[in-house]
Amino acid sequence: MTLQKSKVMSVKEAVSQFVSDGDELVIGNYTVGSCADLVYEVVRQGRKGLTLYSQSGIFDIEVLVGAGCAEKLVTTYVLRPAGRRGGSAVERALQDGSMQMEDYTNFQYNARLTAGMHGFSFMQVLEGAMATDLFRKRSFLGDDKYRVIECPYTGKNILTVPAANPDVCIVHVQRCDKFGNAQYWGALGSVAAAALASKRIIVSCEEIVDHDIIQSSPHLTIIPAYRVNAVCEVPWGAHPTEVLGYYNVDQFMYGLFVTMDATADGLKTWMDEWVYGCEDRIAYIDHYVKKFGSRNLENIRCKPYYSAPANYGSAFTTRWDNEGKERAMGLTLTEFEQVLKERGLLYE
Repeated sequence: MTLQKSKVMSVKEAVSQFVSDGDELVIGNYTVGSCADLVYEVVRQGRKGLTLYSQSGIFDIEVLVGAGCAEKLVTTYVLRPAGRRGGSAVERALQDGSMQMEDYTNFQYNARLTAGMHGFSFMQVLEGAMATDLFRKRSFLGDDKYRVIECPYTGKNILTVPAANPDVCIVHVQRCDKFGNAQYWGALGSVAAAALASKRIIVSCEEIVDHDIIQSSPHLTIIPAYRVNAVCEVPWGAHPTEVLGYYNVDQFMYGLFVTMDATADGLKTWMDEWVYGCEDRIAYIDHYVKKFGSRNLENIRCKPYYSAPANYGSAFTTRWDNEGKERAMGLTLTEFEQVLKERGLLYE
């Protein structure tokens, strides 16, 4: 396989090229290790009219909704710490009518992305949902939120959800090579399906590594290079959430955000300082250290805990030896073709 050219660029360049107003934008990460810097850059560039997909709407969705980037949200969970009293950006947007939300179960949400990833138009889900408000209450998807069809094998009515193929996925992983082979380990959730169901993929990572490292651990590659549009190296790119093998969740910073998010004015103040006031992740971390010191960041750095190496060795990597002869027959390709020709078995 011929490797593609380098796709490394800054977060600012990636968002500018691949995220547009009105896009369907999926947050690839699921609860842990969210793509914070990519989210902040979408906000800084003022994207509008987005339809957001998120399996776990934590601070990332709050920031996007609070900035007025989103008109619609497809989700299974959103951070609303004060419930209907309005203590979150999503709740305030739902109450003032500036955003619509469509709610699914985790299984149904994943089914939509899995269908999109495999090129299906729909996926069957558990019919028990038809007895719940998830089925009865519908927002902007209307009749297309679910459809009940007759099973061609049993004749029973079955419940289905439509495939999801968002315009762009933004996702944060542990490491990636410059070509876009993205490696991720830990709680997977819908990370792979969210990326592979999407038309464009922006990957941010804690570090860009040599391609040899990627090849030495192929089981960790969840997004192949040929599907990726941009690679952005962003250390601390998921802060304040955790990245397995790099750092834990920053409970102090997360608590600060939740406290400020309780009111619209508080969230605006927080975003003015930590999103608009920091042009990139380097500026963000510098500001954090100047304001709070470096001890907390050092305390949440992960201690090494390596898995046992796997042996991917083989006797040889190709059927042809160093002299160009096929290993079983001892013939070169030219000699093999000549034998086939002599026997009337070579078709050109």
